[in-house]
Amino acid sequence: MKRGEQTHPMTGNPQKPMTLALEAARDAARQGEVPVGAVIIRDGVVLASASNRTVTDQDPTAHAEILVLREAARKIGSERLIDCDLYVTLEPCAMCAGAISFARIRRLYFGAGDPKGGAVEHGPRFFSQPTCHHAPEIYGGLGETESATLLKEFFKERRNENT
Repeated sequence: MKRGEQTHPMTGNPQKPMTLALEAARDAARQGEVPVGAVIIRDGVVLASASNRTVTDQDPTAHAEILVLREAARKIGSERLIDCDLYVTLEPCAMCAGAISFARIRRLYFGAGDPKGGAVEHGPRFFSQPTCHHAPEIYGGLGETESATLLKEFFKERRNENT
């Protein structure tokens, strides 16, 4: 597992996909959703982009990662997203980590760590478990400051609305 501003092995620049993921996260916040965004690329081309929609869809599984995996799978016509890289603004939870493993994502880049709900560097450390079928290369901390700030501001506003 690698931390910080890593260079994308294919494009040389991981910032563009993470910038798109951050844009999706901001869109989620404007809709009243927890601001998490995700993007999947293959061969330098964006296959899919999504943001959290749990409230909008009234679906507890409508996390950005799940939605972007579904869209990319439909687009390429396969449940296996071989040679695809996932960029997400927040460390994936256990549900999303399981889906990432089953989809055979090649590389996972995430922004902010999630000590409470994360399952990559925190909690169950899903990809380190012997029962994990496939573990992607993991690059944490890409766009970490902007991702964390977006989440903190969102929850601060929510707290202020409820007081």
